[in-house]
Amino acid sequence: MLGVVVLAALVTHGFGLLGRRDAGSGEAPLFVRQGNKIVVPPDSSLRQRLTVMPAQVEPVRPKLLLPAIVESDPTRTASVLTPLAGRVVEIKVALGDRVSQGQVLVVIDSADLAQAYDDNDKAADAFALTQKNLERQEGQARIGAVSDRDLDQTRSDERQAAAEYARTQARLKVLGISADANDRSRLLTVRASMAGSITALSIARGDMINDPTQPMMTLADLSTVWVTALVPEKDVGSVAKDQDADVALAAYPDQILHGKVLFVTDVIEPDSRRDKIRIAFPNPERRLKPNMFATATLLGPAQTRIVLPTSALLMNNDRTSVFVATAPWTFERRTVDPQLEEGASVAIRSGVQAGDQVVVKGGILLND
Repeated sequence: MLGVVVLAALVTHGFGLLGRRDAGSGEAPLFVRQGNKIVVPPDSSLRQRLTVMPAQVEPVRPKLLLPAIVESDPTRTASVLTPLAGRVVEIKVALGDRVSQGQVLVVIDSADLAQAYDDNDKAADAFALTQKNLERQEGQARIGAVSDRDLDQTRSDERQAAAEYARTQARLKVLGISADANDRSRLLTVRASMAGSITALSIARGDMINDPTQPMMTLADLSTVWVTALVPEKDVGSVAKDQDADVALAAYPDQILHGKVLFVTDVIEPDSRRDKIRIAFPNPERRLKPNMFATATLLGPAQTRIVLPTSALLMNNDRTSVFVATAPWTFERRTVDPQLEEGASVAIRSGVQAGDQVVVKGGILLND
């Protein structure tokens, strides 16, 4: 087994990175090429410039670095709609405000609200009348003064009136209004369905809202947010639900968030050819803001890999290679597949076996 030769200071003697010295120079050749092998002669100065050490096997956790962005949780994001058409009288909140559940957001002057009150009053009056008629008819029926047919018709009228009254009351309840309220004005108040932040606002005072399906604003509960990362199609097989993930944000470079993959979508994005994964994080202080850029690092299961110093790697055209000693001071080039770089070391998928003697310093001198 080759010993480790300490790399001496590289002194330039006017030679190029050639297979051997010019015979006319009178100096010993640096190395001799024999087929695909390189032999360093005993009198070559390269022997003092090369450092060789055995390839080590170490446990590593593969990492996948992905671009990501902070997003609000769709299940915690609501479009604020008006149940009725009307004119905006007052806006009680501003863009970016934090609101509590039930807080008034918008006041709307709505003719439809007045109509809803009128419909309910009419239904209540009709129901009361049919109840009285039914009581009279039942009294008459007990003394035989009313036919069964007339009694059945009166009972049917009473049931229909009760149903209509229940409908108008339900209508008012959906609008968030009590049927017994003393204030029967045309003003409709729209309240927050949950606590959250106003993230979008699309109305102004005096606007006419003719389409109740058009959102007036967006309310998002940002106490929990998603970090959505984009996984290249070639790496989709390396990600799974509950996989460990670290997230770094440009806004807080000194803080790393630790989480797990919440879910992996089942559809590849057609434009980017990437899959989306989402990681949920609690956000009590609202420091994570939607649309922030982030970098997600997915940690794979622990594996054993050959680990080499990065100084051993050489670029050979579009491939990465190292020099391996096959005999004392005899080397051959091997193409390797680097997997994971950590500081000054790199994990190797293939190309080198455990215990192989690898040139870790000075290999560039053999790289002709």
